[in-house]
Amino acid sequence: QVQLVESGGGLVQAGGSLRLSCAASGRTFSTYAMGWFRQAPGKEREFVASITGSGGRVAYADSVKGRFTIARDNAKNMVYLQMNSLKPEDTAIYSCGAGAWLATPYYWGQGTQVTVSS
Repeated sequence: QVQLVESGGGLVQAGGSLRLSCAASGRTFSTYAMGWFRQAPGKEREFVASITGSGGRVAYADSVKGRFTIARDNAKNMVYLQMNSLKPEDTAIYSCGAGAWLATPYYWGQGTQVTVSS
């Protein structure tokens, strides 16, 4: 069982930056790939970024490539999403998930709201 808690969301102007954090419980954190997902009002949840258990491989949605960076610290059971050059269309609830690489996560956090104003 893995419990996930996100933080770091908020309101930012377009062009600004935010860093999301996801704290995980459990001793097996490093065995899970971690991902960030987002859901905007009235839209389906979509993949944002993922990182393997070792941190050696990452993947991004085309819409965030070059602007967002995913990273993890297995010693601290943390995964991060650095978001730069934010756009109004990045507004969504961002959730982290733990599971297999590029698969639907087994475990989800409750999400954190990111709002980008124009």
